[in-house]
Amino acid sequence: MALFRRRPKLPPADRPPLGPDERVLAWAAAGNGEGDGVLVATNLGLWLPGRGHRLGWHDILKAVWSGRELTVTPAERVAERDGYLVVADCPAETYLLLDPGDLPHQVRTRVTKSVAYTEAHPVPGGAGRIAARRVPGVDGLTWTVRFEPRTPADDPEVLAETDRLVAAARAATTPRDA
Repeated sequence: MALFRRRPKLPPADRPPLGPDERVLAWAAAGNGEGDGVLVATNLGLWLPGRGHRLGWHDILKAVWSGRELTVTPAERVAERDGYLVVADCPAETYLLLDPGDLPHQVRTRVTKSVAYTEAHPVPGGAGRIAARRVPGVDGLTWTVRFEPRTPADDPEVLAETDRLVAAARAATTPRDA
């Protein structure tokens, strides 16, 4: 009966070097399953073929499932400001998954759950998205700003307005003592 069919375990040769508290949630072979590597979703992030490290759920800006392909857009840390990180899109990586199993669902769920706050704001000469993400093992939220293309991210006016917007967002999301 297909309802109770279990997915085979991840082959030991394809198992990434998991951390001590890390566990596999779902996996899928990339391409035709013959040497293109595997994608492995864990409670801490996503292991992609050809990478020697895990992408934390908070480091994935966007993940799109087309029904056959999973496209992941990782974040690149561009600058560290007082209380937040400035990030930019890394090139999107697309993987053909002929037998995806539960992987697309786990990726969507985990990336979405990592987002505690997100809002787009205009800034002088462009716009930026402020986000607060949950990071496993880190108390509190990690704040990031992703500027839209052609926004002058190093302009002092943009930085001052972004600092103000992040401070306001932090204040609005901080629990008040009863």
